[in-house]
Amino acid sequence: MSYLNDDDKNSDFLNNDEIQKSPLQERLEREEKEMQAKRSKKKDGGGGKGGYFFSGLIGVIIGALLVWLMLPGLVNQMPGTTTSNSGKNETTINQVATEVTTDVTGAVEKASGAVVGITNIQEVASGGFWNQQTTQDKETGSGSGVIYKVEGDTAFIVTNNHVIEGAKQLEVTMQDGSKEEAQLVGSDVWTDLAVISISAKDVKTVATFGNSDVLKQGETVIAIGNPLGLEFYGSVTTGVVSGKDRSVPVDLNGDKVADWQQEVLQTDAAINPGNSGGALVNLAGELIGINSMKISESSVEGLGFSIPINSAIPIIQELEKNGEMKRPTMGISLVDLTDVPAYYQQQTLKLPKEITTGVVITDVIANSPASKAGVKQYDVIVEMDGKKIETSIDLRKHLYNDKKIGDTLTMKVYREGKLVELTLTLTNSDSL
Repeated sequence: MSYLNDDDKNSDFLNNDEIQKSPLQERLEREEKEMQAKRSKKKDGGGGKGGYFFSGLIGVIIGALLVWLMLPGLVNQMPGTTTSNSGKNETTINQVATEVTTDVTGAVEKASGAVVGITNIQEVASGGFWNQQTTQDKETGSGSGVIYKVEGDTAFIVTNNHVIEGAKQLEVTMQDGSKEEAQLVGSDVWTDLAVISISAKDVKTVATFGNSDVLKQGETVIAIGNPLGLEFYGSVTTGVVSGKDRSVPVDLNGDKVADWQQEVLQTDAAINPGNSGGALVNLAGELIGINSMKISESSVEGLGFSIPINSAIPIIQELEKNGEMKRPTMGISLVDLTDVPAYYQQQTLKLPKEITTGVVITDVIANSPASKAGVKQYDVIVEMDGKKIETSIDLRKHLYNDKKIGDTLTMKVYREGKLVELTLTLTNSDSL
C-alpha cells in the first residue's frame, strides 16, 4: 500500500481542473455566465423593477395627452355627429321664461284693444298735364281713437276734432291690422272732440269709462296711441297725473291769438303727434282722458295734456245724438279774478279783501240771457246754483255739464262791493 503525501494531494486537485468536462456541465456554466451578465447590465442602467415602472408611467401619460388632443376631432368624425362650419366654439346659453304681470300690464291688456288708428284722407290739388290742376285723394294725417260703445251693428269711436278735420274719407285701423271705412257722426272744435262710427263686426274690446274727478296728483296713468303714425301702432307710455284742472290757451282759427281756454289734465306720460285722440287710462284700465295735445318746445319735456273724461262725456253724448254741440250760453265774456291785479280788484271792482277768487264779467252781449237778467260789466261771479265758482273752468263745467238749453240759472255776483243774486234763462249759443 502506498500513501500520498500533501504534495501528491495538491497535485491530484490541479489535475481535476484539467479533467475533461461533460457537455451538460459546459452548458450549465455558459447559461450561468449569461445570467450574471444580464444582472450586471440591469444594475448599470439604474433599472430594476423601478426603472420599468417609471418608463411605463411616462408612456401612459404621453398616450393620454395624445388622446385628449385628438378627441374633439375624433368625435366629429363619429357616426351620428355633426360638424360646425362656423369655425367657432359652440356656446350654451341658459334661458328662462318668466312671465311678469304688473298693474300696468294688466291695465294695458284690458284697454289697448279699444284703441284704434285713424287715417284722414283728403282731396289734394296737384299739378297735372301742362300744369293743369288736378285733384286726388291723399292721406294727410293720422291719429288715434277709442272705441267706447257698440250699439247694434255700429261701434262708436271718440277722437280729437283736429284728427278728422277736413277729411273726405276716414279709415280706421284695428288692432289686428284690418281696416274699416268710418263715418263722421259729429265734431266740436271748441273742445277738440269728435265721434265717428264703424261696423261692429270685428270689434272685440270696448273701453270702460272711469271717473277723472277722483284722480290724485301723482297717480300713475298710461297713454295708449299711435305716436308718429301707424308704424308705432298701440304704443304705451307711462307717467303720473302732474296736475288737475289745468287750463291751456287754444288758438282755434290759426291767428296765433287764444280763442279758448281748454280744460285739461296734465301728465308727464309721453304724448306725441299721432297720440291725439288716444286713451289715457288709470291702473284699473279705465278711460279717464282723451289725449289731445303736447307742447312742442325744445326747452319743454314731459308736459302732455288730456281732456278729462268727465268733461268729455257730455260732449260725446251730444255729438252722438245731434251731430253737433249745442251749448247753453249766458252771453258774457270772462276772465279769472286771479288774473286781475290787486289794484284793480280794489279800485275798479271794489271787492272785499276776503274775496280772492271768482270770475269777472268783462263784456255782456246785447239781448243775451245775461243782458236780459240785468248782468253788468265788472260783476264778479262767485256762486252758481249754490256751487262755489272760483275760476272760469268751474263756470264752464257747471254750465256745460250740469245745465241744458232752456234751464234756469241762479248766480251770486259782487257788484260795487255788494253781493247781488240774479236769475237768467239759458239759450242756444247759435241764437246770439
